[in-house]
Amino acid sequence: MDLNGRVAIVTGGARGIGLAIVEDLLAQGAAVVAVDAGVSISGEPVEPKLAEEVLRHKANAAAISGDIADRRVAIEAVELAQERFGGVDLIVNNAAIIRDGFIFKSNPEAWDAVIRTNLTGAYRLLAAATPVMRDAAKAGRAPGAIVNLVSSAGIYGNFGQGAYAAAKAGLLGLTRVVAHDLARSGITCNAIAPFAATRVTESIQPANEAQAAYKRKALQVPALYVARLVAFLATPAAAHISGQLFGVRGREVMIFNQPRPASKLLQPQGGYDLVGFAQGMKALEPYFADLVTDLEAFSADPVL
Repeated sequence: MDLNGRVAIVTGGARGIGLAIVEDLLAQGAAVVAVDAGVSISGEPVEPKLAEEVLRHKANAAAISGDIADRRVAIEAVELAQERFGGVDLIVNNAAIIRDGFIFKSNPEAWDAVIRTNLTGAYRLLAAATPVMRDAAKAGRAPGAIVNLVSSAGIYGNFGQGAYAAAKAGLLGLTRVVAHDLARSGITCNAIAPFAATRVTESIQPANEAQAAYKRKALQVPALYVARLVAFLATPAAAHISGQLFGVRGREVMIFNQPRPASKLLQPQGGYDLVGFAQGMKALEPYFADLVTDLEAFSADPVL
């Protein structure tokens, strides 16, 4: 149940949850390539060589300081993993930025930047790594695993987080597709919605007391528990787990329902008129999802 001989690529791996994942994978015996652009939480360059500085003295670790949404950086990460450590077995898409703004005051450049880093960056690395992983599995190497770090914001929504929530929801959709695409190869792909003290948590501007309570409590939650689930999903014991959405909040590990029809309404031939629709819709109302934000939904005390 260790990861000796396995090789991981972790994006956003120089701090926060990404660094916790890197450190735990190393502790479990894996070799790790960490990719990090050294940007602020909103994506501005602040420490361009951060990954190299953080990983410099860690055994079995290598670093790339670059933007994973750049196709060349994604290819470089895969090539470095192969050349330095002999292959690619685990992909962890964790890199993310956040630029909030209400939709009626939205900034197109902010939207583009968030989608590029949080969703396109994951696609770039998967596009570069999955051919290598498939070929290795065909040649007899134990099939690998992919873990995408999503967000409860992409499931519940939150005020002003259109770009961030859309990117994370898109990453969940990508998770499902990749799980299907790689099933025959035995390569798994799962998503985790993490709850932990991060720069994203620190940047939250609470809109009400429930959200303020969420922030206070979330800043107490260590990232280790998220990292440990990532490590487990890379083991042979998790080889049958794919296409799933997990949540980790302190010691709690959650499995989320994914959208499936909860009930249905059958229209008459030719369709309802509008009055008929109003009457028929009442049968579906008990199944409507509450319009609460993720911060309100998870404002209870975490189990630490």
